[in-house]
Amino acid sequence: MEPHLNQEVINTALAHEGPPARNTEGAIETDAVIVGAGPVGLFQVFELGLLEIKAHVIDSLAYPGGQCVELYPDKPIYDIPAVPVCTGQELTDSLLKQIEPFGAVFHFGQEVTVVEKQDDGRFFVQTSKGTSFLTKTIFIAAGVGAFQPRLLKVDGLDKYQDTQLHYRVKNPADFAGKNLVIVGGGDSALDWVLNFVAEGPNKAESVILIHRRDGFKAAPASVARMRELCDAYEMQFIVGQVTGVEEKDGRMTGVKVTGGDAVTRVVPLDMLLVFFGLSPKLGPIAEWGLDIERKQLKVDTEKFSTSVPGIFAVGDINVYPGKKKLILSGFHECALAAFAAAPFVFPEKKIHLQYTTTSPKLHKVLGVDTPVFD
Repeated sequence: MEPHLNQEVINTALAHEGPPARNTEGAIETDAVIVGAGPVGLFQVFELGLLEIKAHVIDSLAYPGGQCVELYPDKPIYDIPAVPVCTGQELTDSLLKQIEPFGAVFHFGQEVTVVEKQDDGRFFVQTSKGTSFLTKTIFIAAGVGAFQPRLLKVDGLDKYQDTQLHYRVKNPADFAGKNLVIVGGGDSALDWVLNFVAEGPNKAESVILIHRRDGFKAAPASVARMRELCDAYEMQFIVGQVTGVEEKDGRMTGVKVTGGDAVTRVVPLDMLLVFFGLSPKLGPIAEWGLDIERKQLKVDTEKFSTSVPGIFAVGDINVYPGKKKLILSGFHECALAAFAAAPFVFPEKKIHLQYTTTSPKLHKVLGVDTPVFD
């Protein structure tokens, strides 16, 4: 059952009349806390920085980049304005370079577990590692939330995770020269099949693709190429499901695959890669007293504010009429959310729109020289 939060719940969780403010001694005081260090979260640092709003960034992963780096660090992205093509890792690296002048502080490997409104209007924020903040604003850029890979549930398989069983590819070179079984029918599965079959330093000894049916939720060109490789005997495709494990001397030597004909066959392997996609989970965010619709945070399109003033949501985590889950849409949302946050940070200051091309003030903030035009 999806969480439904009404205004009474919101008031109880965040109103001044709520529970007494907890002891905030030792909490880091800041203008903004950004939850999520994916591309949209990183660009939020930039938009806030232009307005001289200082930010701390929290992410459950151990590194920046979010889904782009977690799922497809080497996969090309073609729809970033003015960048014809870049990988998820390259996009992340460029954004990190872009935000260097603003000195954002990152807190990796932890989730936000507590959000409480204080009597002075700020929010007390605490993470799973006990790091605490007092912040004037919060920006939720958590993508699909605390995403987790959908697991292959077969008895005896779990103990091989991260040794012979993998749900993501961190280093393609680890699989070079190995006999691989890849399970899945989406883009990730097909992309890695083609990667490991292709000539190059990461080429596998053999690749067998297993999918429960002879139909795919992947790019048609990738499926066509896979079938060509099968016809050329450069790889195999088996319709079926993994139902068991073959083991010897503490290692997995193969998987049992039951086909549509109800016959179970043993497929030998060195490594098993499973790509069933992600199971998005809002996690603790669902308990923060925010208005939620289908596991996403409802926002307006003027400020990208959630139902609680001072808490904003940008990127794939939010929902509004006409929403498109694109990185470039998230970038646009970051700009409007930053301007909407400025009154919370600088209540006495009038904020004017300035352009990075011509503004000496922004040039100073960015640490660049103001150009002189004839």
